[in-house]
Amino acid sequence: MNKDLRIGNLLIKLIEDLILKKTGKVLLRDDSFFFNPKSRNVDDKLVLNSDMLVFTTDIPPLMNFYQTGKKSVIMNISDLIVKGVEPRGMIISLGLPKELKKEEFIDIINGIIDCSVKFNLRYIGGDINETKELIINPTVFGFKNPSDIIFRNGLHLDDILVVNNKFGLTGVGFDILLNRNGDLESFPDYRRSIMSVLEPNISGNEALILSEKKLATSSIDSSDGLSKSLHDLILSNPNLGFEIAFNDNLIDQEALKYSQEYNIPLVNLVFNGGEEFIHLFTIAERNFSKAKKEIQTRGGKLFRVGKVISGEYIYILEENKRSELKAYGFEHFSKPA
Repeated sequence: MNKDLRIGNLLIKLIEDLILKKTGKVLLRDDSFFFNPKSRNVDDKLVLNSDMLVFTTDIPPLMNFYQTGKKSVIMNISDLIVKGVEPRGMIISLGLPKELKKEEFIDIINGIIDCSVKFNLRYIGGDINETKELIINPTVFGFKNPSDIIFRNGLHLDDILVVNNKFGLTGVGFDILLNRNGDLESFPDYRRSIMSVLEPNISGNEALILSEKKLATSSIDSSDGLSKSLHDLILSNPNLGFEIAFNDNLIDQEALKYSQEYNIPLVNLVFNGGEEFIHLFTIAERNFSKAKKEIQTRGGKLFRVGKVISGEYIYILEENKRSELKAYGFEHFSKPA
């Protein structure tokens, strides 16, 4: 048997054994993959997302292989969940360098499986190939009636802008890891910030509730940074912009502390951090109280951070002073926006 083929079969067998051990389900070995949607409504459509994780552009210092596997899934399901779509299944293509050790491979797969179990996501199968660097390319899918999906292009003048978490932690975490060569031991006061980069997490509760109750007019996740996400919403909604209240509803206190201690502009940490996987929504003002009550009752969070205004601009409102936000996006790893 060809050596490369033998190695490939051994790796697939490892994946099969880990999936069976952790989920009780069998990996599907075939040329194509089949998934039974079971109770799917006849009007539901297949909704997919595929974001590739590349080692040199997506993995920060100190992130281990288990965390890498988890991140590859998180970055894909976030884009699905923010639309109000519950992820149901996943196939993954893996590009593996020759120098990757067996233990490292197992850690990656364990991270992938554990994350899929947490979100009740069926890991169906995929492909393995040799590449010059580690590449993980999941394709995640779910089913949803298009009328219930929260698209980007639904903004209305005077809609309320809300988020399901506060910003700034990843801005701090990336600054410590990339610019200061720091770690948890040297920056113990900023553990949450560092871990927000090494172990990103998301809450899907809010998007699913807003979709179910038809209370959101638009949505987007903040994986490319808050300012870039706001700009993308504007691109989908001509002649509209945002006024953002720069206050405690928006800003995590750990970011405020770091900004003051290290003399780094807080606006950069909050708007250009990136990879937070925080979800942004716009809601008609008349529905805001109802939406907040529904979400809090079911254990979610919702913070009012701004409103939709006329004109394709983003303004920051701080202590009754208004200034335009011009820069947007982030390039932690020279990653294209």
